[in-house]
Amino acid sequence: MENTAFIGLGSNIGDRAEYLRKAIVHLENHKEIHVVNISSIYETDPVGYLEQQNFLNLVIQISTGLNPVELLAVCLNIEQILGRKREILWGPRTIDLDILLYNQENIETEKLIIPHPRIQERAFVLIPLLEVGRSSMPPVVDIQILEFWLEGLSDKEGVRIWKQKNGEDVFALFES
Repeated sequence: MENTAFIGLGSNIGDRAEYLRKAIVHLENHKEIHVVNISSIYETDPVGYLEQQNFLNLVIQISTGLNPVELLAVCLNIEQILGRKREILWGPRTIDLDILLYNQENIETEKLIIPHPRIQERAFVLIPLLEVGRSSMPPVVDIQILEFWLEGLSDKEGVRIWKQKNGEDVFALFES
């Protein structure tokens, strides 16, 4: 498991925290994926399509033996298992998994762009990504660039702590 990746997770339908937890469990149960770090959970205003509920978002850091295309397939499969429907662009969803960063690679195919193409426009991605990046300091995260991008965003107030990360237990966020 020599590759480091960061995945953004979001949910705004049903038991949002439970969908996040289930997605992380599915990732952790994959033999080629190990969850290394997880951010706090943030409640965020919707972006793009505004006529929907607020999201819960977080970012996880993983170690994986999968290549980026294989990792994308796993993420899409988890979305399908958890009932994701793609009906409205940026619309409501049970779960969304986006590969934000993969090592220090730049990838552009029809199905996958890494770094994620809108990473620098989204406070709900940058805030939890910075939280994870600052605590583990992996070489794939250039903290100064992320901070610079975040500084220029006006929608930071739409990202609020929903549940603060507590200790090192990945699943502590989901306990009552």
